Amino acid sequence: MSLPGKKIAVNGLNLHVVDEGRGPVVLLLHGFPDSSSMWRHLIPVLVDQGFRVIAPDLRGFGESDKPEEIKAYQFSNLTSDIVEILNILQITRAHVIGHDWGAVLGWVLAASCPELVERFAALTVGHPNCFFNHQDLEQRRKSWYCHLFNWQGLAEEMLTRDNWSWFRHFMGNNPEFDRWRKDLSRPGALTAALNIYRANISPEQYVNPQSLPDIQAPTLGVWSDGDAYTTELQMINSKLHVKGPWRYERFEGASHWFPLDEPTRCNQLLLEFLTE
Repeated sequence: MSLPGKKIAVNGLNLHVVDEGRGPVVLLLHGFPDSSSMWRHLIPVLVDQGFRVIAPDLRGFGESDKPEEIKAYQFSNLTSDIVEILNILQITRAHVIGHDWGAVLGWVLAASCPELVERFAALTVGHPNCFFNHQDLEQRRKSWYCHLFNWQGLAEEMLTRDNWSWFRHFMGNNPEFDRWRKDLSRPGALTAALNIYRANISPEQYVNPQSLPDIQAPTLGVWSDGDAYTTELQMINSKLHVKGPWRYERFEGASHWFPLDEPTRCNQLLLEFLTE
């Protein structure tokens, strides 16, 4: 479930947004199949350290509206949502931390709206130019599920089959599973969450990936050796697309969800990055 927040009308949708604390703004962007709850260990730490935290449920996730059209989930729309949220809250600049699809959205935001991004931390997913690099064959192998998720109806059937047992296995028996299943079991929620894949990943992208401008903001990339879905190479190579200061950190023995696996270590690293 999402963390307590407020609804903000953005681009014809009502989006659930956590807004806590006072001070320099930190924007937190979650991925699949999460919500603002992904950041429940980090938010109180940031607030205690004098930051204002903005953590939306992206469209299609958590308590935010879930439009039916696949094209509604294109990154141009997701980026527009974030920009409008910041405008409505009268925020002109923010630190950005993104995980999974939220990291991709953070890369896009930092590239397309550099005036908004003070510092950027990408957790698990590197720069899209690296993630879609056809020469990284190991990443292609790990990304097989992205193609499955593009099959409308079939993906939903497989993920929910036998009381969601396939989904449980695919997510590595993660302790978050019951929360994810509860969220995604609501009418239309699973399809809405999968639409972020359907709107933004196609076979053509692996052949001719869309190029993004280089990142000007100081950038931190974090990856864990227990990540079943991304490779270290796609994160390390992201430095080639960062013009500002670049830092890379590797977690040992944690999963794709290392902010939840090792919150103390992750929070300490992010605080250090935000205040250095």
